Amino acid sequence: MELALFRCLIGVHIVTGASAAIAVWVPVSGRKCGFNRRSWGRVFTRCVLLTGGLAVTMGLLTLTDPLGLHPHLAGRFDAAFVRGIFGWMMLHNGILTINLGWYGWLCVTNRNNIAANRTRLNIGLQYLVMLAAVVCAWQGMRIGQPLMIGISVLGIATGITSLVFLYARKPTPVEWMKEHVKTLVGAGISVCTALMAFGSVRLIPSLALHPAMWAVPLGMGLTILIGHRTRIDQKAGLSIWPLVGRRTVAASD
Repeated sequence: MELALFRCLIGVHIVTGASAAIAVWVPVSGRKCGFNRRSWGRVFTRCVLLTGGLAVTMGLLTLTDPLGLHPHLAGRFDAAFVRGIFGWMMLHNGILTINLGWYGWLCVTNRNNIAANRTRLNIGLQYLVMLAAVVCAWQGMRIGQPLMIGISVLGIATGITSLVFLYARKPTPVEWMKEHVKTLVGAGISVCTALMAFGSVRLIPSLALHPAMWAVPLGMGLTILIGHRTRIDQKAGLSIWPLVGRRTVAASD
């Protein structure tokens, strides 16, 4: 019964994760594609929250019966490994996904009204994701899995940077836009990673910890994030590249 329920959760998780992975490209690319960006943003946010909630549920269930709920991994990995990767790390990634999705939607809804974003739920999520990251890192050290330690850095960085922005006195529109992009792209990275890394293990278990399954979505996300932040700075006249260009021309003269 539990295994059947778990497999149903996996199926829904794949559907919502894939939907979020598709929907994120509309706001990221800036194209309207029939619906406006806000409508696509709603679709993306709902899918992200559902995906994160399912990940948390599956992570908690895995902690109770790691090999019973992952029989395809029996004989390949021991219970400690499955509990660590598909329990504690899944739990951390699920909370991180919920955090980014919810905080990102508040950034859009309230825009520059930072005080409206300081809700108990939003602030609590920042501390919760950092706590989950610490636990994930600790469990990773216990079973000798550096991937769990590395992924926990994202949770800690997310919580700290979000709290710094939430309690900033007078954040500028440029800072708000960067924060919005951070949450949008971060949530996109999270769902794409879940599809590639956690999804592929259902078909090819040996790929569970393959670096490419984690590096590809992270690399793509960071490239998009850096590109958007650079364009934001350029529009605000804060980019260093025009300054470097002017100095180069002045030096040549």
